[in-house]
Amino acid sequence: MGAIKIFQNQKESILNNLLKDSARQIPLPQKDALLKGIVLSVDSNKAIIDLGPTGIGLLIGPEFKGATDVLGKIKKGDEISGQVLVTENKEGYIELSVKNAAFQTTWKELENKFTANEPLVVEVAEANKGGLLVKFRGISGFMPVSQLASNHYPKVEGGDRGKIVQELKKLIKISLNVKIIDLNQKEKKIIFSEKAAEEKMQDLSKKYKKGDIVDGVVSGIVNFGIFVQMEKGIEGLVHISELAWQLVENPGDIIKIGDKVKAKIITLDNNKMSLSLKALQQDPWIDIDKKYKKGDEINGTTTKLNPFGVFVAMDKEIHGLCHISEFGTQQKMEEVLEIGKKYNFKILSIDASNHRMALGLIKETSPKEIKETANKEEAKEEVGDKNDQKEVVGKKPKKTTKNKK
Repeated sequence: MGAIKIFQNQKESILNNLLKDSARQIPLPQKDALLKGIVLSVDSNKAIIDLGPTGIGLLIGPEFKGATDVLGKIKKGDEISGQVLVTENKEGYIELSVKNAAFQTTWKELENKFTANEPLVVEVAEANKGGLLVKFRGISGFMPVSQLASNHYPKVEGGDRGKIVQELKKLIKISLNVKIIDLNQKEKKIIFSEKAAEEKMQDLSKKYKKGDIVDGVVSGIVNFGIFVQMEKGIEGLVHISELAWQLVENPGDIIKIGDKVKAKIITLDNNKMSLSLKALQQDPWIDIDKKYKKGDEINGTTTKLNPFGVFVAMDKEIHGLCHISEFGTQQKMEEVLEIGKKYNFKILSIDASNHRMALGLIKETSPKEIKETANKEEAKEEVGDKNDQKEVVGKKPKKTTKNKK
């Protein structure tokens, strides 16, 4: 028996050594390396990522929130890229940062655009007396006033700086077609020029026109829409409002980078090309009267709360608004409703031409409210009975007078 036990111990030792040797054959990734993997599971503050032979990745805490800021809702089965923050934590996980990976990927794309002298689309974030602070997929750069196209250049008489800034602020949130004229990652410096991109866009207008149907590939996703590349160096913007007829909270929830799409050109000028996906989809509001009518009571799902009311999904394509006036204050509305839950509403009005539906909440009486009402009624009855008793007790009998004969 002793010999058998010794043999088993030796066998276990050999197996453990083999496993250790096998593990050493796959070295841990280096810090800051970019890795791709498939999401295995997701909960409220973390996601587990299958990195293949490399190991198991982890997005947790602030990095999980950062990942949702970049990608939108993360689901099991999604493929994501992350930068290594910790090669191996105490639990053996490789801790990742999607936000850092997105920054590195985007910066690499900026370098390629700069080298190839290709135009790109940026969004104006801020304005000051020197020019515009613009953003490309979360990375900020600067565009001096001198680099604005002629139609955006602030033509202020006398060169009043205050008035120049006022004119520049009118461009905030506008998308501009630009080129990179200076790039330095070490100094985190990017200088853009709208003037340099004008010539390319003028050539573009000879090839494309408003109303054209084009094929492209999704090249970028931002919180205000998606970028679609039709050909090398030529991109158009699909604003979030032009993605679909239904309400879209996050473009990344319905479309991914690399997806092939068909779009319609809705505007084309010297500075930008705007596209629409929903223009090629059937408008669900055309036949709205066949599905819904004023006065109908429906069961809808709350999708978004804001200061002027709550958006409600009746189905996949039709949303209505229950105005804040139905609740009195935003605080009361938030006390009554929860996002993602179903409630009963009544259709107050339908404006198909403007894609609007007004709703009123049908308040359901809770068991607690029923009990409170019953108690109040019971209390009223008791008070009434007591008052009746007082009247009887305090009432004096009428004097009777005998008729004198």
